[in-house]
Amino acid sequence: MTVAHEPRLTEELLDRLLATDNIDAYLDEEHIVDHDLTDYLRTLLDTHDLKRAAVARESGLNATVVYDIFSGKSRPGRDHAIMLSIGLNCDLRETQRLLRLAGVSELWCKQRRDAIIIWCIEHGFDLAATDDELQRLGERPLLQSK
Repeated sequence: MTVAHEPRLTEELLDRLLATDNIDAYLDEEHIVDHDLTDYLRTLLDTHDLKRAAVARESGLNATVVYDIFSGKSRPGRDHAIMLSIGLNCDLRETQRLLRLAGVSELWCKQRRDAIIIWCIEHGFDLAATDDELQRLGERPLLQSK
């Protein structure tokens, strides 16, 4: 019987890293490799069984912009990365990882606008519903970022 290897939480990995006497052993044992945005986006497409055209449509981003991001020709800004995560049906953990890999700040619950977006993601809102909620609460909608 094969046991599926669950990925470790970042906090667990940090604890193990700080406790190790040998960085080489840690890197080998934990299979630490750099991840890049394009690989992660392809993984999300497969995981959520989506096509790039559907992601472009659901994210509200121009299809060319989406294709350029997926091919690595360009990197999304923060709002575009959030919109992309919504188009990919990402949960909060996937969204935060996408933002990190895009090189932008993660959503932070102490920021009003971010808190609204986090709540919308957690409740499965699409882009239109998220923007409606942002506008209702007096915050700048994501689609104004285009």
